[in-house]
Order: sequence, then structure tokens, then C-alpha cells
Amino acid sequence: MTQQTPQVPQAQPELTEVRNFRDVGGLPTVDGRRVREGRLFRSGHLAHATEADAAFLAGLGLHTVFDFRNASDIKLEGPDVTLPGVRNVNIPLTDPADGAEFWTMVREGELDQLRAALGDGKAAARMAKTYRHIITTRTEDHARVLNALADDSVPALMHCAAGKDRAGLSIAVTLLAIGVERDAIEADYLKSNDPHRRYKIRRSDNSAVGMSQEVMELLAPLFGAHTDYLAAAYDAIERTWGSTEKYLTDGLKLTPATRDRLRDRLLTD
Repeated sequence: MTQQTPQVPQAQPELTEVRNFRDVGGLPTVDGRRVREGRLFRSGHLAHATEADAAFLAGLGLHTVFDFRNASDIKLEGPDVTLPGVRNVNIPLTDPADGAEFWTMVREGELDQLRAALGDGKAAARMAKTYRHIITTRTEDHARVLNALADDSVPALMHCAAGKDRAGLSIAVTLLAIGVERDAIEADYLKSNDPHRRYKIRRSDNSAVGMSQEVMELLAPLFGAHTDYLAAAYDAIERTWGSTEKYLTDGLKLTPATRDRLRDRLLTD
């Protein structure tokens, strides 16, 4: 597979139609190392990338793009643009049938429906439950990603639809595996809340009523990054495996050799 020499800018670019893009390079580990720049990127979907966006992404020297969207997501937004010489690996981290009616309601429901389904903390509770579910049920998928990174898939970009939940968890799991400090993982995760990064909410009713302040407030927990969600993922790890180390070794079945290769590929010396 032919790859271009990575062109990693000092400042993160403002891509036109790819939301939430960033290089996670520079994050500190507990043993004093840092994630190398130009090795691991994250973003929202690439389906609407402009020619300039695609040219920038093609210049990163990517080996693999991991797309964590399911079939329903891809039908809604479209497939990723093709980047020459880059492998695209689709690993759905949610079932397209799971919550299909719910997400249809989010896009098309009227205010009373949204109040009933999302009000009084229900939206946030649903998101926390989703994070727990992905952690406990997608160990084989996360292990597949980590083994691929350890073997040959770097530089890599991970994305889902908005780039904050499924991609956010996959990035967090990767960073845990190489020993990045939890505070640094959280700080990177919360960058998804920056106004220029946030997912563009799509509603069938784009009128002042359909996109009113109350509607946006009800939807906000679904489309924002919140520390409680990441905490729910960590709690699921602790409750299921007892510790992060046990999660990595028993849950993801990562061998010491695999973790050493991951560190070699992703961390500074």
C-alpha cells in the first residue's frame, strides 16, 4: 500500500465538512512519555469531505481509517470519501436496529415526544447506558482495532458519525492501553464540545419550532461530550473486570508483546 509522507501541521486545520478532527499527539503518559504526533487522529464522518478536506487527509500518510458507523449511519450520511492508498475498515460499534425508532424520533419527533423521551435526565441516562454497553459488549471489536494498530495500521484515523461517542471510546481505550493519563484522555474527549467541532444536528423540521431552544436543549445530551459518560465507561470496566489492567488483559486479551508494539508505534521514546 503506497502512502504519502505525513504532513502534520503545527496548528490543527479548520476542515470545511469534516467535523471534530484532531491529532491526539502530545498527550502525556503515566511514565513520562507522550503520544507521537501524526500517528493517531480522530474525527466525525468523512462522507461530506470537500476536495480540499480530502487532499489534507490524503496528505497525512494514513494507513487505515477505522469507521465505527453502522449501516443506518452510512445510509443517512453516505460512505466515506475515498482516500488514495488508504485502507477503510468498517467496524460497527452499534447495531443499526438498536434504537432505530429512537433516532427517527430524534430527527422527526415533535416537541411533546422529545420531552417524554429525553426530558428529566432521560437523554443523559441513555448515553451513559450506551457507553457502558459498548465497553462490555464490544471487547472483540476494540481488541481487533488495537491489534491492527500494533501490527501495521498506523498512522490511523478513527471516526464514527459525530466523532465523540464510538470513536471517542475507541480512542480512550487505545490511550488506556498505552498508559495515557486519564485526565489527559478526558481533556481530549471534551474537545468534542468546541462549537466548531460539534456534530451538525439534522432534523426533518428545520423551522424555528423544530429547531427551537427547548428542542436543542432536549437534544443537547445526545450530541455533547460529558464527563459522566466517560465515567460510566470507566465504571463498567471496574465493575466487570475489577481494574483497567484486567480489562486490557482479560477483556481485550492484549498480550504484553502487543502492548509493547502499540507503545512503540504510538509513543515517543
